[in-house]
Amino acid sequence: MRISLLPLSILALPLLEIAGFVVVGRQVGALATVGLVLASSIAGALLLRYQGFGVMTRVRAEMDAGRDPSRQLAHGAMVVLAAILLIIPGFITDIFGILLLLPPIRDLAWRRLKGRIVMATSFGTGGFRARPRDKTIDLDDSDYSRGNEHGPDHNSPWRRLKDE
Repeated sequence: MRISLLPLSILALPLLEIAGFVVVGRQVGALATVGLVLASSIAGALLLRYQGFGVMTRVRAEMDAGRDPSRQLAHGAMVVLAAILLIIPGFITDIFGILLLLPPIRDLAWRRLKGRIVMATSFGTGGFRARPRDKTIDLDDSDYSRGNEHGPDHNSPWRRLKDE
């Protein structure tokens, strides 16, 4: 029976973070430790806010150029994860968050993970296309009026669409 290390890691992380607070607090003082935690949380929140728009811009540029946007999406997801790790109080999560902000680390993670990700749709060279509409009604100014005193116009394109 194989035991997963993920639950054990999740349980051990808070204990390691507390130990990190004690070690850093002993070196720089309690007030400086609280200041560092607050600064990293603020930096993570700002990063999360501003990087979200940048990721969408880069993904749209890739799609407009007809290229696969999956790398940009993965990098964006890793930057969001880095921001969340910076927001979580603790120095160990901050270290992992800062490492994920480095582009070579993100490239390494993408190379290792892209083989395990299955695309649900395919991305063609033409990009994404809008679905064609079934019917288009083109009206001239004479075809439309607000109030018709003589009754409905039987030659109207609206009537022809209903009758078809």
